Amino acid sequence: MKIVRKIIEIDEELCDGCGQCVTGCAEGALAIIDDKARVISDNLCDGLGACIGECPTGALQIIEREAEAFDEAAVEDHLAQQDQNQKPAKAFAGGGCPSAGVKMFAPRPEGAGLPTDILPEGGDISTLTHWPIKIRLVPPHAPFLKGADLLVLADCGAIAFPTLHRDLLKGRVVMAGCPKFDDLALYEEKFTQVFQQADIRTITVVRLEVPCCAGLQALVMKSLKNAGADIPVEEIVISPRGQRVDMSKRL
Repeated sequence: MKIVRKIIEIDEELCDGCGQCVTGCAEGALAIIDDKARVISDNLCDGLGACIGECPTGALQIIEREAEAFDEAAVEDHLAQQDQNQKPAKAFAGGGCPSAGVKMFAPRPEGAGLPTDILPEGGDISTLTHWPIKIRLVPPHAPFLKGADLLVLADCGAIAFPTLHRDLLKGRVVMAGCPKFDDLALYEEKFTQVFQQADIRTITVVRLEVPCCAGLQALVMKSLKNAGADIPVEEIVISPRGQRVDMSKRL
């Protein structure tokens, strides 16, 4: 039966899919679906708003609207089923997205833990220090962003540039995405929050020498203006064949 009552509403523009509200909901009414927090079913949400305090972007609020009445029996059944389904993956109980879990990796000596027969010449290994790396999944409050040198990387750049880890990623934290196919408004809001909160030291933008990548630095500069932040920015342009392009020669 539908009644007018209090219930959670989620602003998809503000939601970055971090999953913190999911674990803050005792009834299991929330889940990360398509990189956004969503109410699974109205009858699972009690409308009390315990999840609101877990949201770092302010995407959740309590509103009044017509909805199915809160059903405690349905909640018990849902939690029992959820617990049964998630026993092999307790770390993500509550339906949180594994890709959104914030992790920091300790530095590893050259070649440590890797079979010698797969080490590339020179012993190059991954210099990635954190997870997640996708722009839409990195929460602005992520601890690895604090005081960091930030690498803003076009997705294709990771494939095109042959020595990315050694020459560009080492010593930096990375946020990667595609300025052609992804939500640029979401990017702008995310970077604005990062520049306001994280005390970023430097920014290096790496993009390809193709028109669809050209707006990546402009997006970063606009976000800096929104945040009122003054952070040094360097742009590195690479060709689809993985060579650095001297843009000054093109002026």
